[in-house]
Amino acid sequence: MSGIVGVYSKDNHNVSQTIYYGLYALQHRGQISSGIAVNHNGFVDYHKDLGLVNEGFNKEIIDGLVGNIGIGHVRYAQQSEGKNTNNAQPLVAGYKMGPLGLSNDGSLVNVNKLKDKLIYSIFQTDLDGEVVANLIAYYHEDNIESAIVKAIADLDGSYSMVLMTWDKLIGARDPHGLKPLSIGKYGEDYILASETCAFDTIGAKYIRDVEPGEVVRIDENGITTLRHEPKEIRKCLFEFIYFARPDSGMNNRSLYSIRRAAGRKLFKEFETEGDVVIGAPDSGTVAAMGYAAESGIPYKEGIIKNRYVGRTFIEPSQELREQGVMIKLNALRENVEGKRIVLVDDSIVRGTTIKRTVSMLKNAGAKEIHVRISCPPVTRTCYLGMDTPSEESLIGANMTVEEIREEIGADSLYYLSLDGLIEATGGDKGYCTGCFDGNYAVEKEIGE
Repeated sequence: MSGIVGVYSKDNHNVSQTIYYGLYALQHRGQISSGIAVNHNGFVDYHKDLGLVNEGFNKEIIDGLVGNIGIGHVRYAQQSEGKNTNNAQPLVAGYKMGPLGLSNDGSLVNVNKLKDKLIYSIFQTDLDGEVVANLIAYYHEDNIESAIVKAIADLDGSYSMVLMTWDKLIGARDPHGLKPLSIGKYGEDYILASETCAFDTIGAKYIRDVEPGEVVRIDENGITTLRHEPKEIRKCLFEFIYFARPDSGMNNRSLYSIRRAAGRKLFKEFETEGDVVIGAPDSGTVAAMGYAAESGIPYKEGIIKNRYVGRTFIEPSQELREQGVMIKLNALRENVEGKRIVLVDDSIVRGTTIKRTVSMLKNAGAKEIHVRISCPPVTRTCYLGMDTPSEESLIGANMTVEEIREEIGADSLYYLSLDGLIEATGGDKGYCTGCFDGNYAVEKEIGE
C-alpha cells in the first residue's frame, strides 16, 4: 500500500516534474507522506514531507530538484509506524561506488532474519527499505549493480521497488508478483510505476509489466533483465478489488472490467429485487454498475462524496476513521426516499463506513437496504503489505454474516464467493487469498 515511480532520461534533467505527476496519479496508494529524489551526474538531491503530494511540493521545490534519473514515493502508515518523517521515502544513501536511492512498496517477512545477518548495521527507521539498503552495502565490493541483485535475492515477502544509482534506474518485483510494477515510455524516457494510471497522467505509453521475480536495469542502452527467478504466481487479490485505481490495468485486463464483472457475478449468485442500485463511492461504484446491468435494476447515484476527504480505510487511528466517515458521505434523498436500495460495495473491513452509510440512507427515507459486497468476508489480517487491521478489529473475523447484517443495520447482506471473485478476474488461480481464507502466498517467519 505504497506507490512508487522511477524515471530514466538520457537528456531531460527535469524528471522531477514527471515523477510529481506520476505520484499524483498514485495518491490513492498513500496519503501519509510523499518524496522525490533525483540524480544529476552522481549528485543526489531529494525532498520528502508528510502529507499529500501537493502539500509537500510546490513549483520552487520541483524546479530545484534537477536531474535525469529520479524516483518517487507516496506512503501509507503501517499501524506500527504512525506519522513519522523518518519513515518517509525515498531512502538515500552514499556508497563507495556512488549514491543510491530506493523506494519500496510491500512488506518483507524475513526482516529479523536479515537484521541478524546485518549485525553491525545501524538502523534509523522502521522501513524494510533500509534493510535492503544495508544488504546492498553488505554485498558491495566493486559493483553496486551486482550487490543490488544479490540483496534482492535474499528478500522474502512482497515488494516492488525502484532503485537509482549514479547512472541507471533499477526496478524489482517479488517472485510471487504480489506487488505490481509496470514499465512505460514517454518519448525516449523510461518510467517505472506501481500502476499504469500513472502513465496515462503523464502521457506515457505502457510497455509491459516487470515480471514476478524480475530485476530490470534501465540505462542509456535501454532495458536489460538482470535476474528473473519467479516462484508460484500469487498476485494480491485485494489490489484487484479495492486498492488499485479502476483505470489501471493488471493481469492484461483493466480493473474496471474486472470490478464490473464482479458486480454482475454478485447478482448471478444471489438474485435480489430492488428499485435502485447504488454504489458506495468510490470503490464500490463500478461493481454497482455491473450489478445493475446484470439485474436490470436501474443504477442511480444515491450517495454524494466529499472529494476532499481521504480514504477512511488507511487513516492510522479509529477516531480519525470515524470522523472521516461522518464528513465524507451524504445521501441524495430524491434518489433513495421510499426505495428498496441495493447498496453495492467492494469490501467490509472494520464495518465503520458501511454502518454509517446504511444509517444515512435510512435517515434519508430508504424503504429497504440490501447490502451486496463484491468480495468474500475479510477474516484475516495481511502481513504482506496491505494495511488491514489486526483480526480483533476485523468485523468478518469476529461475526457471522447474519451478525454483521444486524450490526450494520441492513435488511439483507450477501458477499460474493471467492470462486465467483476469481472467476470475475478471468479465472486465473494465481492469487494470494490470505485475507479471505488464510492461504497466504508467503508464510510469516517465526519472530516476524
